Amino acid sequence: MDPASPPHHNQLQEQEHDQVGCPTMKKEPGWAQAAARAVAGEARAQRGIVLPLIGMNLTGFVKQAITTAFLGRLGDLELAAGTLGFSFASATGIAVLMGLCGAMDPICGQAHGAGNAALLRRTLVMTIAMLLAASVPIALLWLRVDAVLHHVFGQQPDISAVARRYVVCLLPDLAVVSFRAPLKAYLSSQEVTLPAFFSSAVGLAVHVPLIVWLSRTRGVEGVATAVWLSDLATAVGLAAYVLLLSKKDNGIAEAPRCGRWWPDMARKEEWVRLLRLAVPCCLNTCLEWWCLEILILLTGRLPDARRAVAVIAVTLNFDYLLYAAMLSLSVSAAVRVSNSLGAGDAAAARRATTISIMGGILAGVGGGALMLASRRQWARLYTRGAGVRDGVAKAMTVMAALEVLNFPLNVCGGIVRGTARPAVGMYAVLGGFYLVALPVAVALGFRARLGIEGLLAGFIVGTAASLTVLVVVIARMDWKAEADKARVRAGVGAVGDDVPGSGKEDAPSGNAGEV
Repeated sequence: MDPASPPHHNQLQEQEHDQVGCPTMKKEPGWAQAAARAVAGEARAQRGIVLPLIGMNLTGFVKQAITTAFLGRLGDLELAAGTLGFSFASATGIAVLMGLCGAMDPICGQAHGAGNAALLRRTLVMTIAMLLAASVPIALLWLRVDAVLHHVFGQQPDISAVARRYVVCLLPDLAVVSFRAPLKAYLSSQEVTLPAFFSSAVGLAVHVPLIVWLSRTRGVEGVATAVWLSDLATAVGLAAYVLLLSKKDNGIAEAPRCGRWWPDMARKEEWVRLLRLAVPCCLNTCLEWWCLEILILLTGRLPDARRAVAVIAVTLNFDYLLYAAMLSLSVSAAVRVSNSLGAGDAAAARRATTISIMGGILAGVGGGALMLASRRQWARLYTRGAGVRDGVAKAMTVMAALEVLNFPLNVCGGIVRGTARPAVGMYAVLGGFYLVALPVAVALGFRARLGIEGLLAGFIVGTAASLTVLVVVIARMDWKAEADKARVRAGVGAVGDDVPGSGKEDAPSGNAGEV
């Protein structure tokens, strides 16, 4: 199956529709072989999406490791301040922008499945405008980062001052991310992920000489400058692909013609729809991100806090490696489900959901086993202290069980996002992490005096609660109804003639993809 082909070209669509409604009907000869081919085709399609995204996310991990190493070469103060500044910028800025961009997954994915290229393009431009607008208050907050770190979080004045220098030099990255994230989502929604990987690889290649030169000449400000310049290289690569190389063949949206993008930008209904999806997507991302920050803060209140923080930092670094796969599986699930729903193929959406969850379970078991096997070797990469190494081994043993649940949780989050119901994921995270995980973690970590292992055990309980909620919601979904709603949302359904943003003003009836 061509990974760029929209799901409505699936030759098994009619046969699957017949089977989904009548599970007890007499199966025709060859039905099992056809079903096996459909499952294998779905698995190949998801693999084609996931592997480049894993490579892209791993380049981001390597880039951050290089950045941290060069901060350490500047001195302990620069390392502490730069790391603190980057964490602040990520939690208050990058996470917010990436979360808001999540609204593109259901809209663009379903539009691509329905063949509505006009809606795809408008959503891209509208999302970029939304992220640029959101960057303004974020930038104002970043300018006051020293006051926030000193007065709110009790950081030392010298660390807060250097952190401000780092974050202020990182300000252009807000604008860069406002373009880079929507461009990546625009292509991913069409099952095109190789350009994101190649562009990220180019960004990493640019980052190395930049940070070597700028860290020597400008210190901590140079490190921050190297970060956003390499991000800019990635964004330019994605923009070049979209503007110059993207063709209309095989279902990929044609190269943009800017004059055709703007007339409908003022449609109130499209903005309302985008914001209604963007807000819960943003909260979902931020709530997960902030929960990890809270975990680190809680660790700092344990006895022997310095050792405890070192242990959790080393342990979470391995989790960040696995998160490259988790996020990729989540995006793949959202893309395949939204594409199938936009094409009106309920059977394909259900099949994509089943295979995504099975893949998430297998990946979770594999990730947990890998963490368990690496629990003693991993710590040696970061420290020679026997106490920290032993602590990391114990923490990673518990964390391995958490990863088994984290993978399917992220996949299920991608599925509900692909159905344009991100609020379900938001409520699951809010309830599971903040109403269950944190209270249980505090009880086990402090009152039961289990330390880091108790904190992580609390997160296992909370993650299981969130996963249960999402699995129940997905199991109860009426896929035929979801497909009908997606067709209307994409402007090609039977009742979609009056749907705002359908693209019918750009396309003749019955051929919404012609623009």
